Formats: sequence, structure tokens, C-alpha cells
Amino acid sequence: MLINFFHGLRDAGVPVTTRELLDLMEGMKRHIVFGSMEDFYFFSRTCMVKDEKYFDRFDKAFGLHFKDLEALDDVIEALIPDDWLRSEFMKNLSEEEKAKIESLGGLEKLIEEFKKRLEEQQKRHQGGSKWIGTGGTSPFGQEGYHPEGVRVGPNGRNKKAVKVWDKRDFKNLDDSVELGTRNIKIAMRRLRKFARTGAADELDLDDTIRSTARNAGLLDIKMVPERHNAVKVLLFLDVGGSMDPHVKVCEELFSAARTEFKHLEYFYFHNFIYESVWKNNIRRHNERTPVLDILHKYSHDYKVVFVGDASMSPYEIVQPGGSVEHWNDESGEAWMRRLKEVYDKLVWLNPVPEDEWQYTQSVSITHQLLEGKMYPLTLKGLEESMAYLSK
Repeated sequence: MLINFFHGLRDAGVPVTTRELLDLMEGMKRHIVFGSMEDFYFFSRTCMVKDEKYFDRFDKAFGLHFKDLEALDDVIEALIPDDWLRSEFMKNLSEEEKAKIESLGGLEKLIEEFKKRLEEQQKRHQGGSKWIGTGGTSPFGQEGYHPEGVRVGPNGRNKKAVKVWDKRDFKNLDDSVELGTRNIKIAMRRLRKFARTGAADELDLDDTIRSTARNAGLLDIKMVPERHNAVKVLLFLDVGGSMDPHVKVCEELFSAARTEFKHLEYFYFHNFIYESVWKNNIRRHNERTPVLDILHKYSHDYKVVFVGDASMSPYEIVQPGGSVEHWNDESGEAWMRRLKEVYDKLVWLNPVPEDEWQYTQSVSITHQLLEGKMYPLTLKGLEESMAYLSK
């Protein structure tokens, strides 16, 4: 089984060798993990993947290989001999617990009763004393009081079930995956342009070898400045009320951006870009930065990234005086066009699911203003936007 998993990882593009496979097998032999698919997932990833950039490929290969082993019976049949499992299971039970199981006719009877009730049940139940559900006193419910039953679900109130049936899916990190700081950093690394600037404080090994050879073997050390990501980014973050549900993912994006980009300037705006923005939300009415100053201060090689849901009244974009907080002499559309005239690459990251954009007119207007360069705030959207900015 592990051999097939090993070949699946190779087919997915994960650079694994027999050394990693032997380490995994040795760990399983020593019972480092046992009886938990989640523990096995993390342990196998630790053994088989040496670079975090391959985590996504590993997750896909893992999910593909183990997708047919979601049911507990399948896992048991595939991994553990039935007679060995039964002896180990009974050995770890007290006499009282054994009596509770035998009162239903044994473990087989317990499973048969569970299947029978599942066939009779027509819909989801959250209470009662008979049906499978997430509440009540049923011996086949997630929170049942009867200890002689199967707990369905991840958490039980009494921790007394003699068998647990809990399905766990490992997500493929693709189009709609929930973002985390690590995933965002990996996606943002597509937007890199390395340059060596500053003091020469890093050993240039290749040049040192060449120079030493030319110098008749006399050591001639050569130093170079450290490599830095020379990409320059202007980040504009929407702090409007409609963005409240997306605060967490925006914080993760902001944190990752500050780590990945040495040359990063960030500003806040409300709903849409107007004549001024700010860097401190507490003092946003007193300390504002005119957008004209930004256009004059930051050169045209900066990459511009807007983060917001673009959900507002269309008048806030296309009409003077459309802002909800102040009177704007010029429309937001005019200011966006000024930014486009100075900066070649602009993108808009939208945390709202892409299939909902068509229902909001302001999103459509913003999408047109950015000439289609609006991307969903998912891993795929981040990768596509960074790839566009890096061209």
C-alpha cells in the first residue's frame, strides 16, 4: 500500500526517493503513529516532503490515494487484519466494557444494528432516542448517553462510545482552498525579481574559486551583496463595513505581504479609491495621504494590488459626491484611471466568491475598470494575479 502511495507522490511531481519511503516504513514499524489517519497524514508528509513548496502536490496525491478509504471498515480491511484488530480491541477493554458490547450480541451485531437503523432513517435527526443524529440519547448519535453504541461525528459529550465513526477529508489545496499565511507566501513568491544591492557581506563561492585559481592557488575571497526581492508593491486595503467578514484572510494576506516584499507600501481606503488614503485607521480623519502624492512619490515600476469586495452603490464609483463619508469632487473612476496611467500593472483581489460577482453592479464596473484584472482571493486567484504582475 505504501509502495503505491510512493508512486502516486512521484506521479504528482513530489521529489521522493526510496530513502524517504524507508523512513516512513520504519516509523510505521515503530508505531510512531497508529490508528489515526490525520496523524498518519502529518507523519507521512514530514517523512516524504523536504520542501514546503511541494505541500500542495502532496495533499493532492494523499487525497487521491486515500479517497477510497474514507469508511472505517475499508481502512480496517486495507491496513489491519481483522483477527488481529479484534484481539487488540478486546484486550484493551475492561470486563465491564466487554459485557456492554456482548449485551447486543458482539461487535458484529453492533455494526449490523447501526446499518439497519441507517437504512430505516429517511432524513437527518438532531435528537431522540433511536435514530442516528447529532443530539439526543440515541446510542448511535454523536452525543448519545448510551455507552453501547457508535458515535458518529468528531466530538462526543460523554466520551463513552465503544466505536467511533468519523469521516475526515483532506482538502486539495487548489481553486477554493481556505487561505493561510503559508499558502499566501508561497503564491506571492511567484512575484519575485532578485537583485543584489547594499553592502557586500555574502561569500561569492564561485567567484572565489575562480579568482583563487587565477591567483596561483592563493586564496582570494570575493564577497557580494545579499540577494533581495527587488519587486516594489503598493497595497491598498478596503476597510469598509462589508469587509468585516473577510478580516481574517486580509490579515493573513497583509502579514504574508510584509514578509515577502522588502519594498512594500500599504494604504487603507473605504469602498473605492478617491483623492486620499491613510495608513492608520484610528487617525484616518486627521492623517491622510493624497493620492497625487503617491503618484509622484512612487515610480511607475511599482506593482499595485487592491484588496476589497468592490460591493457598494455604483454611484460611489462613477459620480462626484458618491462617497458615503465625504464629498468627493472627482469620481472614484477618475482616480482609478490616473493610477492606471502611472502604473502598468494593477490587480484587484476580491474575497467574494467569483460566481457571485455577476450579481453586484459595482463589482462589474470595477472589473471593467481593471480591464478584467480582478481575481478571487483564493490560492488559484493569488497565483494567477502574481503571475500577471511578474510578466
